[in-house]
Amino acid sequence: MGKLLISLLSFYLILTAISASASPRLITHLAVSDEVEAAFRNAPSSPSSFLASPTTFFEVQRPIPVPGENPCSTLVLQHDFAYTYGKPPVTAAYSPPSHCFLRRRAPSRIVLEWSAACAGRQFDRIFGVWLAGVELLRSCTAEPRSTGIVWNVRKDVTRYASLFSQPQTLAVYLGNLVDQTYTGIYHVNVSFHFYFDHRQKSPPSSVPAFGSPADMILPISKPLPLNDGLWFQIDNSTDFQGKELAIPRNAYRAALEVYISFHSDDEFWYTNPPNSYISANNLTDVAGNGAFREVTVRLDGNVIGAIWPFTVIYTGGINPLLWRPISGIGSFDLPSYDLEMSPFLEKILDGKMHSFEFGVTDALHVWFIDANLHLWLDRKSPFTEASLIEYKAPAVSSSLISQFKDLDGHFDTNANRKFSASGWVNSSYGNITTHFYQELDFSNRLKFAGNGSIQAVNQSIIYNHGIESMLPSAILYSEEVLQSFPLSLYTRTSDHGSGSYSLISNVTLGFNERKHSGGASGFFFSRLRNLQTGEGVIKVKKNLVTSGLGSTQQIYIYESSEGCYFRNVSSSHYTILYDESEESCSKSSSFRSSEEPSFRWFDA
Repeated sequence: MGKLLISLLSFYLILTAISASASPRLITHLAVSDEVEAAFRNAPSSPSSFLASPTTFFEVQRPIPVPGENPCSTLVLQHDFAYTYGKPPVTAAYSPPSHCFLRRRAPSRIVLEWSAACAGRQFDRIFGVWLAGVELLRSCTAEPRSTGIVWNVRKDVTRYASLFSQPQTLAVYLGNLVDQTYTGIYHVNVSFHFYFDHRQKSPPSSVPAFGSPADMILPISKPLPLNDGLWFQIDNSTDFQGKELAIPRNAYRAALEVYISFHSDDEFWYTNPPNSYISANNLTDVAGNGAFREVTVRLDGNVIGAIWPFTVIYTGGINPLLWRPISGIGSFDLPSYDLEMSPFLEKILDGKMHSFEFGVTDALHVWFIDANLHLWLDRKSPFTEASLIEYKAPAVSSSLISQFKDLDGHFDTNANRKFSASGWVNSSYGNITTHFYQELDFSNRLKFAGNGSIQAVNQSIIYNHGIESMLPSAILYSEEVLQSFPLSLYTRTSDHGSGSYSLISNVTLGFNERKHSGGASGFFFSRLRNLQTGEGVIKVKKNLVTSGLGSTQQIYIYESSEGCYFRNVSSSHYTILYDESEESCSKSSSFRSSEEPSFRWFDA
């Protein structure tokens, strides 16, 4: 092991000593060549059984809490995704499995499981899973190796429970490309697991909207048939995509869940300098429009909320050797974003068609966006009445400061925005007033040095949002969520001519969240700290990594009123160096106490 560390250090020093003479380069995603795979297979640290079994890739997540009894499971789709780019999604017929619902009990937990295997060479591929047009999962494939890989994604989809009670069409789009160079075929199984808790009792509540899944979910996505995913494609800052739909007139609560992913020229939007910098320096291979992006949601042309997305790094991003086998935060299960729409029900309870659209400020090609509209219905009345009391949506407050000499200098971008809305709905449950707010803060320092060959990004996104719903005599539900997404990225590029270059990279990425909620069913709090650091060096030729190394370390700490989980894991050279995990609250608390002083939860 000592000789291996010396050889890796020597390789790192050799690449570091290469003179930096590159102009700024568009950061991209990469695939790994057979030469790198061969070097890893022959490394002294590789276990003797390495060739005999595939490597297991994973994203660090808290295990889904489920009842103790075994689930009732059904395999819905089994497919080999070969050359599927630009072709229709693969579909399968879902029917409620009779052996699961014999007693007509509602499941207490529903889990979607995606399991996949692949061998060969392949880029990372984005994919989506839809049931009746409602997106259940947005994810990125793992990049395979010649000896084979497997990975598994388990997602709690209980919030979509109303879809599972009747036959539906399941659709999966994974745009893969297979040729003489990229040979990886993804062998995929999609299953649903239904868990039933015989001890479960419905929490007492005068209004069943909170603590229970929606009665109906309407997809805001493209319909089948089509030759792509069901998402809308946003190509630029003036492009708005969406659809029209009518909702039942007896809705008394509405929430919009939005799925977002960014690709091509905007995959690394947070590294993009303004167009003025690109034009002044006559650069052609650098993406522009600056480093700030805002996804806006529009109802009949009016902005009703915004999302400043988490910076997911896909499995081929920056240095693909960082994400083997520990995948980037959110890469296997991209986060979705919720906007409370109850204050706006007055606008859409008339039974008419209404437009739901999405846009991205300063977008470059291409963003994939769709949404699910969750609706709770008044079963005792065919109509509800609603009114918007107050709505405030001032424009984004932003600033851009720059200081440059030739290619070297820095841009400081800052932005903040606030939304708030209040409205009431009169239903058979009473007159329910709902307040919703968003507070968003963004800062990004983009620095260039070494005649543009060194690029450093320090970014912070803070998102504070919450809702409060009440009857005249009591609070039904309240929730406050504070999220922080810190990002630090350093890259140094050295060109070697003929389409080859070397890249040194260091990444620090965090997803942190505090949540407090309460109502008739009780009170809940949780706190998540998820911090990932990686460093590596690679040589690249024609988008293939020909040599290099990558190491990653991650600390995941989750504490809540319902349980705890922590994991501390590190990898290098495809090998897990250590992996500690614990579901004991006392263990996670002591671990947090010893580690937290070195990390600021929120850069506010």
